[in-house]
Amino acid sequence: MRVIWLIAGLLSLGVGFIGIVLPLVPTVPLVLLAAYCFARSSEKLHQWLVSHPTFGSSISDWHTHGAISKTGKRLATVSVLVVLGISLIANLAIHILLIQAATLSIVLWFIWSRPTS
Repeated sequence: MRVIWLIAGLLSLGVGFIGIVLPLVPTVPLVLLAAYCFARSSEKLHQWLVSHPTFGSSISDWHTHGAISKTGKRLATVSVLVVLGISLIANLAIHILLIQAATLSIVLWFIWSRPTS
């Protein structure tokens, strides 16, 4: 079972890193998932991730308080606006825009309803 958790953690972390440059891929939730998987498979990788200079504080804040940093909330909001802007420029069908707007609004509500670290 540890091998499955390890593979899931590595895949999650890999896709999370891709999310740093792709606006539709959520980096922090995938890094949190990787930390969860590594906690069940590899103490060494888990320790590396939770002490990582970039991701460690986000993992710690979420683990201890369920909190998201103000910077993270702002970046998420900007990403959502960029994605909606691209969709508008691409002239997507109105029903797709409405579904996308509704989904992203729920995501933003969740993000902004979390405590701020």
